[in-house]
Amino acid sequence: MPTSPTPLVLVSGSGRSGTSSLAGTLKRLGLHVPQPEVEASETNPRGFYEPQWVIDFHKRHLRELALFNIDSRPAAVGLVADYLASGEPTAELREWLSGQLDAEQIVVKDPHAFWFAAAWESVSAELGADLRWLTALRHPAEVVGSRDIAYLSSQSDDLRLTKETSNVAGWVHAALLTEQAGRGHKRSFVRYVDLLADWRVALAPVQQQLELDFNTDLSSTEHHPVDDFIEPSMRKSQLTWDDVRTPDWLRDMAEEVWQLLGVLTTSPKDRDTLMALDRIHDDYNARYADAVALTFDHTKAESTLAAREARDAQRATVQQLRRELDQARRAGRPQNVGGREAASILGRAVVRRVRRPRG
Repeated sequence: MPTSPTPLVLVSGSGRSGTSSLAGTLKRLGLHVPQPEVEASETNPRGFYEPQWVIDFHKRHLRELALFNIDSRPAAVGLVADYLASGEPTAELREWLSGQLDAEQIVVKDPHAFWFAAAWESVSAELGADLRWLTALRHPAEVVGSRDIAYLSSQSDDLRLTKETSNVAGWVHAALLTEQAGRGHKRSFVRYVDLLADWRVALAPVQQQLELDFNTDLSSTEHHPVDDFIEPSMRKSQLTWDDVRTPDWLRDMAEEVWQLLGVLTTSPKDRDTLMALDRIHDDYNARYADAVALTFDHTKAESTLAAREARDAQRATVQQLRRELDQARRAGRPQNVGGREAASILGRAVVRRVRRPRG
């Protein structure tokens, strides 16, 4: 039974981990998804079950910080903390959430939520909502490879290694931060493969751990709308580490995190598991720092080249503007070349420069 008049379940987890399936299942079990929702698309025809406002909120602030959903940089944590210190994002969230608490039980799904866990915690406590975390788990090889393998299959080995290594690192970082965000709250973890195999069995511990009311008895075999929503065929990607290019140490780290998170499905507060995850987190941060130091010359050179290219582009734009102004004057319209016409010429020059294909 719920211990609060307004349980607020945050469904998080890396993108393509089954978060939509999990949120859609909870909605059919009687929990309320704040409206309007993100509309279904060709990539997810069954629906996302994400409140549009929440998605826009998180994405807008992540863009402001130049952060990615599964950003691999340890420094990103400090960037978000400093950003939240202004109080503005928290105030926005407070205003929105205060108008959503009329429902008996609420489910908010967004894979970006872990970045703003501090804001969700403070606002929930202030408004009297009982924040609970539900994390969808899917093997990192499937998460990383589900799109990247198809897109990069025809690319060079170097590009494939770079992209997939970055994505595996991002998965590890996001998984560790998501787990850390739920500590101190009611929380639960569920494997995507278990949800698809038998949603009743998979959600029985979730119901108990999060203290939720469902509109059906999970021990009953009576047909339920979730039976028409969840089916094993939804797991379209069944990749392994053989399908992903990444350094051995990072693969081993990701696999260990995956195994430890699996322990939390039955014991969400297991002390030994949490200590092991903290050890891996420290190791990840140290290895990332080593990688940054190792690639310092590469990063510096790339930055120098990018600045040079920007200067060349600006110079080319100015030269193009001068040529067009000279052509206009030679055409006998000197009195009209200036103001709006000059701005129009400049605009056309910039557009041409931006659209020019890179060699």
